[in-house]
Amino acid sequence: MQKILKGINSLCEALKGSTKVLLVCDSSFPFLSIKGDIERMKVPYVTFDQFTPNPLYEDVCKGVDLFQSAQCDTILAVGGGSSLDVAKCIKLYCQMDKDKLYLEQEYKDTGVKLIAIPTTAGTGSESTRYAVIYYDGKKQSVTHDSIIPDVAILEPGVLKTLPVYQKKCTMMDALCQGIESWWSVNSTDDSKLLSKEAVETIMRWWHEYIFENTDASAEAIMHAANLAGQAICITQTTAPHAFSYKITSLYKLPHGHAVAIGLPVIWEYMVGNMGKCIDSRGQNYLAVIFDMISEAMGCSNPMQAITLFRQMIDEMELKNPVAVNREEELEVLSTSVNPVRLKNNPVTLDDTNIRAIYHKIIVEKQLK
Repeated sequence: MQKILKGINSLCEALKGSTKVLLVCDSSFPFLSIKGDIERMKVPYVTFDQFTPNPLYEDVCKGVDLFQSAQCDTILAVGGGSSLDVAKCIKLYCQMDKDKLYLEQEYKDTGVKLIAIPTTAGTGSESTRYAVIYYDGKKQSVTHDSIIPDVAILEPGVLKTLPVYQKKCTMMDALCQGIESWWSVNSTDDSKLLSKEAVETIMRWWHEYIFENTDASAEAIMHAANLAGQAICITQTTAPHAFSYKITSLYKLPHGHAVAIGLPVIWEYMVGNMGKCIDSRGQNYLAVIFDMISEAMGCSNPMQAITLFRQMIDEMELKNPVAVNREEELEVLSTSVNPVRLKNNPVTLDDTNIRAIYHKIIVEKQLK
């Protein structure tokens, strides 16, 4: 069972029993308000920061080598998604055969303590069983229950100095995860409670967090992002995330931005195609879920909620990408969607629907 602690002062508690730490951190570490607290921890440590923003398999291998040569027994990940992904994979691979490809070996719980301190409020990776690295230029999704960090420390102070655009993108990723988990075909009673609190909290605090940068709003949004991460850990993501990945790579948009511009288009499609519901709990169940999400957003029905979501995007100036070579880009986008994630979506989408949705995102928005 993961332990979630509040505030950097809880680091001492998290480190109990540790004898040497591998500190995994990214380039933002020297600028963090908690840098001194971490450097003063009472357990010896070595630092690993030799990895790219989209971590490579080879980067992780270097981290494994340092973990082993320094004889560490604990990993402390501090940073955004990349730091946490690298740390998770180091934990998973650190007892494997070095002469074989780690990605092809059986995943087992190594028992290595993993502590995560997120420095953004977005993916909730500090509470998920997922990591992403790249091998031979291809994205590798790593999933195993044992890489859920043993301890997550939520310190909202790190959000105060984030660039505003990064705050917008990461917060919208958290909101999208809360919504997607709620309507996922894999949702459970527990995941829906987590989603509900995440969505309600973000809707209550988002404006103050983005435009006023208050301490209270930072604490609330960090908590909400963690809840959304816990929910997604149960259910996995759905169509908006599946649609977002190629938008990110093709137009160089941050992940949260790419997800946010797609979600209202996909939700609107689902509302208009309830007869294509593939959730075993049925069309009426899904209609109730859409109403519950809308209520959590402060709206009386899904179409109002979709309109409000779009208003949020507009107010934060998260613009849709502009298609340059329209037909070519539509073809690239339409053939990129991961069918596995579409299986988690409550309403089925075929090739024609997928292309039409992308058309609304990259073409029609520009024509208005």
